[in-house]
Amino acid sequence: MKPQTLNALALATLLGASAANHLRNPRFYYPVVPPSLCSDKGGRFGLMTRNQWVLASAVPEVLGAVGLLIPGTRKAAATATTLMFAGFTAGHLSALKRAWGPEGTPQARRVHALRLPLQAPLVAWAWSARRQ
Repeated sequence: MKPQTLNALALATLLGASAANHLRNPRFYYPVVPPSLCSDKGGRFGLMTRNQWVLASAVPEVLGAVGLLIPGTRKAAATATTLMFAGFTAGHLSALKRAWGPEGTPQARRVHALRLPLQAPLVAWAWSARRQ
Protein backbone atom coordinates (compact mmCIF):
# COMPACT_ATOMS: atom_id res chain seq x y z
CA MET A 1 0.00 0.00 0.00
CA LYS A 2 1.31 3.42 -0.94
CA PRO A 3 2.10 5.78 1.96
CA GLN A 4 -0.48 8.33 0.75
CA THR A 5 -3.17 5.65 0.65
CA LEU A 6 -2.23 4.57 4.16
CA ASN A 7 -2.32 8.21 5.29
CA ALA A 8 -5.83 8.66 3.86
CA LEU A 9 -6.96 5.36 5.38
CA ALA A 10 -5.68 6.38 8.82
CA LEU A 11 -7.42 9.77 8.62
CA ALA A 12 -10.64 8.12 7.41
CA THR A 13 -10.45 5.73 10.38
CA LEU A 14 -10.06 8.64 12.79
CA LEU A 15 -13.01 10.47 11.21
CA GLY A 16 -15.17 7.35 11.32
CA ALA A 17 -14.31 6.71 14.97
CA SER A 18 -15.00 10.34 15.83
CA ALA A 19 -18.37 10.26 14.03
CA ALA A 20 -19.33 7.09 15.91
CA ASN A 21 -18.31 8.72 19.18
CA HIS A 22 -20.51 11.75 18.37
CA LEU A 23 -23.46 9.36 18.31
CA ARG A 24 -22.37 7.22 21.25
CA ASN A 25 -21.19 9.99 23.58
CA PRO A 26 -22.54 13.36 22.40
CA ARG A 27 -22.04 15.03 25.80
CA PHE A 28 -18.27 14.80 25.28
CA TYR A 29 -18.61 17.36 22.48
CA TYR A 30 -21.09 19.73 24.13
CA PRO A 31 -18.43 22.13 25.46
CA VAL A 32 -17.07 22.67 21.95
CA VAL A 33 -20.41 23.90 20.58
CA PRO A 34 -20.57 27.66 21.14
CA PRO A 35 -23.68 28.60 23.16
CA SER A 36 -24.43 31.37 20.65
CA LEU A 37 -25.33 28.65 18.12
CA CYS A 38 -27.61 26.70 20.46
CA SER A 39 -31.34 27.25 20.67
CA ASP A 40 -31.40 25.52 24.06
CA LYS A 41 -28.80 27.94 25.44
CA GLY A 42 -30.52 31.14 24.31
CA GLY A 43 -28.01 31.71 21.54
CA ARG A 44 -28.76 34.56 19.17
CA PHE A 45 -27.83 32.34 16.23
CA GLY A 46 -29.49 29.26 17.74
CA LEU A 47 -30.80 27.10 14.93
CA MET A 48 -30.47 23.76 16.72
CA THR A 49 -29.94 22.43 20.21
CA ARG A 50 -26.46 21.57 21.39
CA ASN A 51 -27.25 17.87 21.00
CA GLN A 52 -28.50 18.39 17.44
CA TRP A 53 -25.30 20.28 16.53
CA VAL A 54 -23.17 17.44 17.87
CA LEU A 55 -25.15 14.79 16.02
CA ALA A 56 -25.18 16.86 12.83
CA SER A 57 -21.41 17.33 13.00
CA ALA A 58 -21.00 13.56 12.65
CA VAL A 59 -22.34 13.82 9.09
CA PRO A 60 -19.41 15.72 7.52
CA GLU A 61 -17.02 13.42 9.39
CA VAL A 62 -18.65 10.35 7.85
CA LEU A 63 -18.71 11.98 4.41
CA GLY A 64 -15.06 12.94 4.76
CA ALA A 65 -14.13 9.42 5.82
CA VAL A 66 -15.93 7.87 2.85
CA GLY A 67 -14.51 10.44 0.44
CA LEU A 68 -10.97 9.77 1.65
CA LEU A 69 -11.37 6.08 0.89
CA ILE A 70 -12.26 6.68 -2.75
CA PRO A 71 -9.20 7.73 -4.78
CA GLY A 72 -11.27 9.85 -7.18
CA THR A 73 -12.75 11.93 -4.36
CA ARG A 74 -9.78 11.91 -1.99
CA LYS A 75 -8.43 15.36 -2.84
CA ALA A 76 -11.84 17.03 -2.48
CA ALA A 77 -12.58 15.11 0.73
CA ALA A 78 -9.19 16.03 2.19
CA THR A 79 -9.76 19.70 1.34
CA ALA A 80 -13.23 19.61 2.93
CA THR A 81 -11.83 17.83 5.99
CA THR A 82 -9.13 20.48 6.31
CA LEU A 83 -11.79 23.20 6.25
CA MET A 84 -13.91 21.27 8.75
CA PHE A 85 -11.02 20.94 11.22
CA ALA A 86 -10.14 24.61 10.76
CA GLY A 87 -13.79 25.53 11.38
CA PHE A 88 -13.93 23.40 14.52
CA THR A 89 -11.09 25.53 15.89
CA ALA A 90 -13.63 28.29 16.62
CA GLY A 91 -15.55 25.90 18.84
CA HIS A 92 -12.40 24.89 20.67
CA LEU A 93 -11.52 28.56 21.24
CA SER A 94 -15.01 29.20 22.59
CA ALA A 95 -14.72 26.20 24.93
CA LEU A 96 -11.33 27.37 26.18
CA LYS A 97 -12.66 30.87 26.79
CA ARG A 98 -15.59 29.49 28.80
CA ALA A 99 -13.27 27.15 30.73
CA TRP A 100 -11.38 30.21 31.98
CA GLY A 101 -14.61 32.08 32.71
CA PRO A 102 -16.51 32.31 35.98
CA GLU A 103 -18.16 28.90 35.55
CA GLY A 104 -14.98 27.17 34.36
CA THR A 105 -13.30 24.42 36.31
CA PRO A 106 -9.65 23.40 36.59
CA GLN A 107 -10.47 20.17 34.73
CA ALA A 108 -12.17 22.08 31.88
CA ARG A 109 -9.15 24.37 31.64
CA ARG A 110 -6.80 21.40 31.34
CA VAL A 111 -8.98 19.55 28.83
CA HIS A 112 -9.54 22.51 26.53
CA ALA A 113 -5.97 23.75 26.83
CA LEU A 114 -4.95 20.33 25.44
CA ARG A 115 -7.71 19.97 22.85
CA LEU A 116 -7.19 23.31 21.12
CA PRO A 117 -3.56 22.72 20.06
CA LEU A 118 -4.56 19.35 18.57
CA GLN A 119 -6.43 21.20 15.82
CA ALA A 120 -3.21 22.36 14.12
CA PRO A 121 -1.84 18.84 13.47
CA LEU A 122 -5.30 17.67 12.41
CA VAL A 123 -5.55 20.50 9.86
CA ALA A 124 -2.04 19.70 8.59
CA TRP A 125 -2.81 15.97 8.42
CA ALA A 126 -6.01 16.53 6.46
CA TRP A 127 -4.19 18.88 4.07
CA SER A 128 -1.44 16.29 3.55
CA ALA A 129 -4.06 13.75 2.48
CA ARG A 130 -4.69 15.87 -0.63
CA ARG A 131 -1.55 14.42 -2.19
CA GLN A 132 -2.41 11.39 -4.29
